[in-house]
Amino acid sequence: MNLDRAVVIFAGCVVLAGVGLSYAVHPWWIALTVFAGLNMIQSGFTGFCPAAMVFKALGLRPGNAFR
Repeated sequence: MNLDRAVVIFAGCVVLAGVGLSYAVHPWWIALTVFAGLNMIQSGFTGFCPAAMVFKALGLRPGNAFR
């Protein structure tokens, strides 16, 4: 698995967790989904992604998007 796939999988998990928690626990958990969406938008424009930095530090090989 490369860095790009790990970032996309992580973002999907965060979105699903936010939706599930907002349904099961409290509606304000939807803020987690909003944060993930805003982070994906800003990383698309700037190329900076905090999750990519963490996965890179863990030793995942870079892909095409996050180097």
